[in-house]
Amino acid sequence: MARPRGVQAGLAPVRPRVLMIVHDPPIDHAGGVRLHRYLGWHDADLLAQQYIDDLAHASAGYCHYRIIERVDAAWFPVKLDGFRYTARSYLDGWRSRRMHQPDRIDYQAQLAAFDLVARHRRGEFDEVWFFSFPYAGDYESLMVGRDAFWCNAPPLMHPAVERRFVMMMFNVERDVGCMLENFGHRVESIMAHQMRHVAAERDLWRRFTRYELVAPGQAQCGTVHFAPNSRTDYDWGRADYVWSGCDDWLEFPELRGTRREVECSEWGGGDMRQHHRWWLERLPCVPGERDGISHNWWEAVIDPNRCV
Repeated sequence: MARPRGVQAGLAPVRPRVLMIVHDPPIDHAGGVRLHRYLGWHDADLLAQQYIDDLAHASAGYCHYRIIERVDAAWFPVKLDGFRYTARSYLDGWRSRRMHQPDRIDYQAQLAAFDLVARHRRGEFDEVWFFSFPYAGDYESLMVGRDAFWCNAPPLMHPAVERRFVMMMFNVERDVGCMLENFGHRVESIMAHQMRHVAAERDLWRRFTRYELVAPGQAQCGTVHFAPNSRTDYDWGRADYVWSGCDDWLEFPELRGTRREVECSEWGGGDMRQHHRWWLERLPCVPGERDGISHNWWEAVIDPNRCV
């Protein structure tokens, strides 16, 4: 039987406050219907609730995100080169698959448009979630702050932001499985930063992420892209059995070296959402520490100011 995790292990739950910003412009020549409905994409509010529920479950009740404000940003945000789509130019590009390049969004303009620096300094939110459309120009996640670091994207350094915060960017064409993928890459970035000073032989993150292709006979939980038996990126549906210590992490911090043969039915047979939930459920979420690193890895992932 697995050891208690999260709130069952005595950890006090955290309730991060989210500022949710939705870029969903109206299509004027179609009676003002919003872009996501016009093209048959997902509803941002439903996606957000699924994501909140999945992370609460995966963290064993430790992390309960709260949306404290939803901003209806019914416009196309400006690109780094000053370009801005109209409804017609966006739809023309989408249908022809010839979108504007360079694609990158202007993040300094986004900070200014929503007064994010001042609002964060006033303590109004803990992180920001942007919901946008394909080719909005967003990274999947990004950290802001005077000492921000890589979070699956180059840091957005800002001298006025004393406490780091993360902006998550989600694409409403995709489902919640892709949102969990964005979060998983955030985990990878922050945990690699956490362990940067730990000797390789004691680096538990390096051990957690082993998979058969790179560590034959030593697979553990793998990474976001690679399950224990994957041979290529996103290869979550491989039926080949490999020996893995993935269940050992459910007993953390007592890593006994328990191993068994596993294949893709363990994590959903190729389903992205199920694989990512399986992987996140194995992230340590218990009291204690080792080498100055908390045994609750969720702590620093949710609040990068807790990084050592």
